[in-house]
Amino acid sequence: MTRTRGMLAIMSAPSPLCPHIEWAIGGVIGAPVTLDWRPQPAERGSYRSEYVFAGAPGTAAALTSALKRWPRLRFEASQEGSPESEPERYAYTPTLGVFHALTTLNGDVLVDEDRIRRAMLMAGSDADALRVALDDLLGAPWDEELDVFRQAGEGESLRWLHEVG
Repeated sequence: MTRTRGMLAIMSAPSPLCPHIEWAIGGVIGAPVTLDWRPQPAERGSYRSEYVFAGAPGTAAALTSALKRWPRLRFEASQEGSPESEPERYAYTPTLGVFHALTTLNGDVLVDEDRIRRAMLMAGSDADALRVALDDLLGAPWDEELDVFRQAGEGESLRWLHEVG
């Protein structure tokens, strides 16, 4: 069976939700999970953590499906490609819902030509509408909302997927 690696970054979760998140991740992974929770300075009473996983292609999608039901949770899940799947990224915020994109090896978002054509068709000659549509396709609104939560507290930084063994 093909396996791939990935990273789940919980950007913010209220304290009472933390054990439920661990339980949900464990359900997807098939083994108990204990995360190292640290305070999230961007949101009072909130915590953050990261989880590196190895699993079948589709693990990032399964984690996203398991976690998206909690409204006060913010997270990103990324997964390397495999012979059976492309690299991909998911982002979730309570206000925007789920963003999904295929990515290149270095993390650039790929947008297929049909989606670009649809954005152009819907925008017509309105350049501002086209810019907004393309920003949505690239996940810019999710990045804007998550940027403040990506910043680590007290000089700490998140471990990015390419830095994990």
